[in-house]
Amino acid sequence: MTDATAVGAVNALTGRWARAAVSGAESTVLTGAGAWPLLALLAGAAGGPARGELEDALGVGAGGAAGATALGREAVEAMAAMDGVAAATGLWTRHDLPVRPEWEAELPRGVRGVLSGDTERDGKELDAWASRCTDGAIDRMPVPLTPVTQLVLAGALTVRTAWQQPFQPGFLRPGHGPWRDRSLAGLTRKTGDLDGVLRVVPDTPAGPLTLSGVAGGNGIDVHLVLGAEDVPGGRVLEAGIGAVAGEYSGRGGSALAWGEAGPGVTVMEAVSWDATPSLVLTTPQFTVTARHDLLRHAELFGLRTAQDTSRGHFPGISPSPLALSSGQQSMTASFSAEGFWAAAVTAFAMAPGSAPPQRKARLVKVVYDRPFGFLAVHRATGLVLTAGWVTEPEAAQGVFRK
Repeated sequence: MTDATAVGAVNALTGRWARAAVSGAESTVLTGAGAWPLLALLAGAAGGPARGELEDALGVGAGGAAGATALGREAVEAMAAMDGVAAATGLWTRHDLPVRPEWEAELPRGVRGVLSGDTERDGKELDAWASRCTDGAIDRMPVPLTPVTQLVLAGALTVRTAWQQPFQPGFLRPGHGPWRDRSLAGLTRKTGDLDGVLRVVPDTPAGPLTLSGVAGGNGIDVHLVLGAEDVPGGRVLEAGIGAVAGEYSGRGGSALAWGEAGPGVTVMEAVSWDATPSLVLTTPQFTVTARHDLLRHAELFGLRTAQDTSRGHFPGISPSPLALSSGQQSMTASFSAEGFWAAAVTAFAMAPGSAPPQRKARLVKVVYDRPFGFLAVHRATGLVLTAGWVTEPEAAQGVFRK
C-alpha cells in the first residue's frame, strides 16, 4: 500500500471525488483513503462487468481476486501502522447468508458480526462499532439497514496530529469576500521557514494556488489550499492534491516577488529587530462535517453495475446472489490552534439480487480569509488521508456573526 503506485491511485481517486463532490458552496470533507480499501475488497469478490468497473476505479492492476483483496487488506494495515492514524474494518452478514471462507479469511483483521434481521438491534450494534472506532466522533453507521440487508462491509479511519508549532488564537475580520466583516476565530503564527511552509504554484489546471503546509509532530501535515476567487472548490482541491505530489512547479516564500505574489499572499518590507525574513500565516479555526452518498457518483467508484438487482455481482463473497444497495461515508474534521483531528466511517450494504523596530526585513503574509481547501497528508508516503473545503469557519467566541 505504501508504494508510489498504490498511493498515487488512492490520491487520484480522492482528487476525482473532490472535483465531482465539492461545489464550493458549502463546507465538506471526504476521504478517498477510507473508501479505496473497501472498493478493493469488493473488487476481489466481484465478477462480470462489476469487477471490471471496480478495478478501473481502483486505478491499479488488481491481479486477480486474491490480488484485489490483498490490496484492500494491505491498505488498511498500512494506514493502521501510521503514527496518528487508526484504521479498522467490520463485516456483518445475515445469519442465513453463506459466506465463502476464503474471502473472509483474506480480509483485514476486525469485527465479524451477524445480522439477525432485527433492524433496531442490529443498528445499535453497528452504531456502537462506528462510535467506538472514531472515539465518538461518528455515532451512527452511515448505511441504512432493512430486514433484507444481507451484508454490511465498513471501514473506520481516524487521523490526529498536534502541530510542531502551535498557533496563537485571536480574531480574524476579513475586509472583503464572502466573510467580509465577520468576526472569526482566527489562528496566527510566525515563522522564519519561508520555503518549508509556503509554496505558490502559478500554473495548475485550476489556475494559481497557494499551499501552506502545517507540520504535525507525528509525520502528518495539513496543507491549506487557496485558489483564485472564481474557481470551484472541487477543482482547487484536485489541483492541490497534484501540487502536494509535486506535479506542478512552484516557488517558496523566499523566491516570491514583492507585492501580491499569489492567492492570499503579500510580500512586503517591514520593520524588525533584525533583517531575518519571516512569514506570518493567518487562518480561521474550523470544524467540518459531511455525509456522502457514494452511489451518486457510481461511475467514479466503479459501482454502476453492482447496483443491478436482477443478478448477483459478488460470487467471491457468497454463492447467493448479492447486489449493492447502499454506499455511504460520514466524516468530520477539525483544525485548531493545537492540531488537527478527523474521523470517518465508510460502509457498503448489500441486498439480495434480485518591541520598537530597528531594521527592515522581508515579510510574507499569508491570509486564508475566504473559502479554501485542506489536505491531511502522511508526510513519508504522500498519501492524502483527508480532503475538505471550508466555507463556514468558526465564529469568534462571544461575538455575533453578521
